[in-house]
Amino acid sequence: MGERRTIVIAGAGIGGLAAALALADAGFRVVIAERNGELSEVGAGIQLSPNAGRVLSALGLDAAIAAVAVEPAAIDVRSADGRLITSVPTASFRQRYGYPYRSIHRGDLQHLLAEAVRANPAITLRLGATVGEFAPHAGSWLVRVEHDGTRDVINAIAVIGADGIWSEMRSRIPDHATPRASGRVAWRGMVPVDNAPRHLPRDRVGLWLGRDAHLVHYPVSAGAAINIVAIVEEPWDRQGWSAPGDRRVLLSRFARWSEEAQAIIRAPLAWQKWTLASLFPTGPWTHGPIALLGDAAHGMVPFVAQGAAMAIEDAAVLAKCLAAAKSPEAGLKPRVSEVAEAARATGETYHWTPPLSTARDAALRLLGPRLILGKNDWIYRWRA
Repeated sequence: MGERRTIVIAGAGIGGLAAALALADAGFRVVIAERNGELSEVGAGIQLSPNAGRVLSALGLDAAIAAVAVEPAAIDVRSADGRLITSVPTASFRQRYGYPYRSIHRGDLQHLLAEAVRANPAITLRLGATVGEFAPHAGSWLVRVEHDGTRDVINAIAVIGADGIWSEMRSRIPDHATPRASGRVAWRGMVPVDNAPRHLPRDRVGLWLGRDAHLVHYPVSAGAAINIVAIVEEPWDRQGWSAPGDRRVLLSRFARWSEEAQAIIRAPLAWQKWTLASLFPTGPWTHGPIALLGDAAHGMVPFVAQGAAMAIEDAAVLAKCLAAAKSPEAGLKPRVSEVAEAARATGETYHWTPPLSTARDAALRLLGPRLILGKNDWIYRWRA
């Protein structure tokens, strides 16, 4: 293969670690610079759809994921009063797309990705490290990486910004996009399965739809805990990853919901909340040696559960494009733009009020799984 060319990645979240593995498989040497001194993935749980699972399986991670993830029995959609609108058996995902629908704790996924990275001799992971200045040099770039008070200079062909929606790397791109608040806030809590309300399913995903809010819950950590997410319309736009949330405030937003829904909100001992922000996915995403990946490029609202999946897709496409000496930007933009718009539109339908919500629920009752899977086929069938 000859000498491996080097790529520097800023950020060791799910997207950055997946990109490192994909790039190493494509024949590159990778140096990851993670600003934090330890890996601690913000958030609690994510939903892994077949398009993401397909990429992770190609990286040899399917068995490791199966050991810590959950393949729920079904996705139940309910109204705010607790009535079941429709239920989608998740066995249909594996049958239809060749890969399952799974739920997993973000920390578990990040941990197994990091273990695979550490086991790969072509990848160096540096914690407490930042990417500094860079300059062109003989057809490549000299990139300064600061780590533990030292400054190393790395001869690299590219620098990948995988440092999230509040990306520092994005600020180095002229005319870069800036995050915009969606007017909605995500509250996230976790409850051990032994402490969960009796009516809260241990093996199913729940999606509750109501006026100006919705509620989601699903099992994580091999079924040991349940991740709970409440989305409310709120003009809170604090920049950053999270802040403590007052459960009493959240309960007041769900005061007219069923007692079962309120019991779910009372279950976690602590809540974290953060502003749901997004980026116009039109870029620019590249400048000089820099290319953005994942939320740094196209952060989107989570209403089709594709934020992490898009970062994982980015990793696969980036590796193929760089191996073929092509720009990944043109290939990525059309798809993520469409997914971002689908997420935005889905969020709107979740919070509809009558008569629109009545028509939505009637369509879901009548067509249920066919409607939900058919609407998202183009997302789940994707291949790099």
